[in-house]
Amino acid sequence: MTISSSLNASVAGLAANASRLATISDNISNSATYGYKRAATDFQSMVIQSGQGTYSAGGVRITTSRLIDERGALVSTSNPTDLAVRGRGMLPVTSETSVAVNNGDNPLFLSTTGSFRPDAQGFLRTPGGLVLLGVPAAADGTIPNYPRDSVDGLVPVQINANQFAGEATTRVDLSVNLPATSTREDSAGEVETLSVEYFDNLGASSNLSFSFTPTVPANGASNEWTMVISDSETDVDANGVPDVVGEYTLLFDDSRGGGGTLANVDFANPGTPVGGPYDPLTGILTIAVDGGPMEINIGELGSSLGLTQLSDAFAPVSISKNGTPVGSLTSVEIDQNGFVRASFDIGINRVLYQIPLVDVPNVNGLETLDQQSYRVTPESGTFFLWDAGDGPTGDIVSSALEESATDVAGELTELIQTQRAYSSNAKVIQTVDEMLQETTNIKR
Repeated sequence: MTISSSLNASVAGLAANASRLATISDNISNSATYGYKRAATDFQSMVIQSGQGTYSAGGVRITTSRLIDERGALVSTSNPTDLAVRGRGMLPVTSETSVAVNNGDNPLFLSTTGSFRPDAQGFLRTPGGLVLLGVPAAADGTIPNYPRDSVDGLVPVQINANQFAGEATTRVDLSVNLPATSTREDSAGEVETLSVEYFDNLGASSNLSFSFTPTVPANGASNEWTMVISDSETDVDANGVPDVVGEYTLLFDDSRGGGGTLANVDFANPGTPVGGPYDPLTGILTIAVDGGPMEINIGELGSSLGLTQLSDAFAPVSISKNGTPVGSLTSVEIDQNGFVRASFDIGINRVLYQIPLVDVPNVNGLETLDQQSYRVTPESGTFFLWDAGDGPTGDIVSSALEESATDVAGELTELIQTQRAYSSNAKVIQTVDEMLQETTNIKR
C-alpha cells in the first residue's frame, strides 16, 4: 500500500536527519579541538520497483564519513615540539600503553598534529597519550636505511633532559712557523715544543705534545727538523714520558720563490716507522692515539699553509681541531625535514631521530580513533614512510598546531536545514496518520 510506504519513508527520513544532527553536533562540539576532522553525512535515495499506476516510496539511506583529507589552518605556539604537517602526509604515533608494556610491538597510528612534550621517562607524548615515533640516528648523526613499508625501523622518540654529549677529536690542523736560523751551522739547536689539547672518546681532555728538533750541520744550513709526537693518554716509560705515536723528518725548501715551505716529509726511522705515512696530496699524516686514529694536517708540499720555516721566530700561527668536551642538553628542536636536533651548552648540535611522514593512497579510508588519530585499513591502502618534503608529502612545522577543520557557520546552516527536514518528515507522518484515520472512518 503506497500510504504505508509514505509512512516508512518518513520514518527513515527522521532517522537519517537524526544521524545528520549527530554529526553536526560532533563537529560543533569539536570546533576548538586541534587536528579534528569534520564528519559528514551523505543521503542516498532508495528506489523500490512499483507497479503500473502506483508508486511506492523507498525512503532514504545515509552514510557517514570522516573527511580526513580536509586540513585546518595552522596556528603558532611556543612549544618547539608542537608539530603539524603542512601538506600531504601524517605523523607516526603509537599508544603510551604499548610503550609502557615495552615488548617491542608498538601499533602504528597516524595523526596530522600533536602537542608533544617529554613525560617522566623522556618519551615525547601528547596529553591524550599518543607517543611520537621516529627513526633513531647513528652515533655520527646519520640516519641508517630502514624499511619504508614497515614499522620495524620506528621507535618511540625519547629525550633525556639530563643527557650529555661530547665529540671526540679526529683531526688537528697545524699552522706553525719554525725558525730558519735554528738549522744553520752556528745554531744552538734549541728544541721547540708545542702542546695541543684534544678530546678523547669519552669527552675527557688529553694532550698531544709536539717537539721539533733542528738538525744542525757542520757547514751551511740543513733546513731539516725532526718532529716527534707524543700522546698523554698512552703508556709511559719508567721516566714518566708518554710513548711516541709519530716521528717524522721534515725538510724545507730554501729555493727562491718556494723558500720556507715543506719540501719532503718522511719517517725519522724508515726501518721502524712510528705513525702513519704522510700524504703529500692532502698534507695529512695519521697517528694512532689512545682512542683511535687521528689526522694531523701539517700542510701540502710547497704550500705556505701548515708548517713553514721562515725568519728566526717559533710561532704557532693557527691551531684548529674538531671535537668538544662533554656538555649538557639545553634544547630540542624538530626541523621541517623531521630531524630531531638536540642542542648542548658546549655549542654543538646532534641529530637524535628523524620523523618520517606516513602516506596512504586513500586517506579518507583510514579508521578513525580517539585523540584525532587514525589506523590503516584495507580501504586506505598500504602505507609508505617518506622523508618529510620528499615524494608526495609536505613538511613538518614545529611550534605549530593544526586547528579543527570545522566551519561553525556552515554547521549552523546545516543545523537549520536538518531541523526543517526533520520537522517536514514528522509532518508527513502526521498527515499519513490523519489519512489512515479517514480511511478507518469510511466504515462508519
